[in-house]
Amino acid sequence: MSKVQTQTLSHYQSLYRDKLHDQLMKDLACKNPHEVPKLKKIVLNMGVTEAVSDNKILNQVQDELSLIAGQRAVQTRVKKSIAGFKIREGMKIGVKVTLRKRRMYEFLERLVNIALPRVRDFRGLNPRSFDAQGNYSFGIKEHIVFPEINYDAISKIRGLDVTFCLESKSKEHSLALLRAFNLPIK
Repeated sequence: MSKVQTQTLSHYQSLYRDKLHDQLMKDLACKNPHEVPKLKKIVLNMGVTEAVSDNKILNQVQDELSLIAGQRAVQTRVKKSIAGFKIREGMKIGVKVTLRKRRMYEFLERLVNIALPRVRDFRGLNPRSFDAQGNYSFGIKEHIVFPEINYDAISKIRGLDVTFCLESKSKEHSLALLRAFNLPIK
């Protein structure tokens, strides 16, 4: 890689490329370099139940999630009507953003070094929160742990779902990658 391209890599991205990839290949006994687990994307999601009655709230939450992620969030629509909750198909009820490449690694670094240490009564993430494909998901109860959010400007403290989409052979390989990035898993 040329110097121009190296300067545009984030710290965690260069850490993975230079050290963690080779270390994981050795630790997990991978014969092929493509077998080593890799982070594909990070998806951030916020559900907003109050958006049923007031659409302005959804726009405010969209702006807050855009600040956290560093890129514009999109509003999500309901796929199926639920009469008990007064929700109709096609209503906007949530916000999400998908991070890839440099922004993904920058968010991961901010999450590990700044946001998770600020979570109240934090004892580590659950090691069993993997799905069948080896993706890891967890929730943050207060989105104000991110320094980009101005506490005085928000109307309500909301939760945030974070999903790491990983390319790996098994849950154990995914866990090894997340631990290598210093994610505080119990």
